[in-house]
Amino acid sequence: KSLKQILAAKPSAVHTVAPDTPIFTALNLMAEKNVGAVVVLEAEKIVGVFSERDYARKVVLAGKTSKDTPVREVMTTKVICISLEDDAPHCMTLMTEKRIRHLPVVEGDRLIGIVSIGDIVKEVLSHHERLIHDLALERMTFLNQPSGY
Repeated sequence: KSLKQILAAKPSAVHTVAPDTPIFTALNLMAEKNVGAVVVLEAEKIVGVFSERDYARKVVLAGKTSKDTPVREVMTTKVICISLEDDAPHCMTLMTEKRIRHLPVVEGDRLIGIVSIGDIVKEVLSHHERLIHDLALERMTFLNQPSGY
């Protein structure tokens, strides 16, 4: 499937926060929406991603408080984005090489979605299941043909 098809199968909302949003507020949004990351936007431009990993490593372990610390202090600022032209294997490679779990999807400069490692793994597994099914059907068709002897 294309990224467009993968995104179409997901809820359409992309959850975002502003850089000055308190971490506690961002965490509440993530819990409410059952997502592991939010995109940080400033004037509709992507300036970061805030994830559960950022919280665990840069807030809890650093002794910061989530109610008094803005997202901008702990967000990941080197955001790797993808476009609708990219495919699941490319996303998986990027996520593995860069050790990230979320990729914002952009069209030009506009944020249109986000894919997680879970979305990509689900698609790769589904693709493999389809291949196995198709190969099994091919084999059955081949075995049921007259041998020609």
